[in-house]
Amino acid sequence: MSTRQTLAEAMHLPGDSDTMSWLHEHGVAVTDEDTMSRAIHDIYCGITADHLEPNEKDRNQARDMIAALQKHST
Repeated sequence: MSTRQTLAEAMHLPGDSDTMSWLHEHGVAVTDEDTMSRAIHDIYCGITADHLEPNEKDRNQARDMIAALQKHST
């Protein structure tokens, strides 16, 4: 289940609800280590990466990024 689907389920909303669309349109993203590490891999490693999937460095950066986001969003 995707993070978006998990959020919609937790909020008791259908995945295509106006609320979910509003969150997406206003730049709100809900992430976990897996989706954040994939995003980091896409942006910082790109198509020239020597690995196809996020590696441990990407996952460490994802954990650090999530911790920083949580710190600044409280």
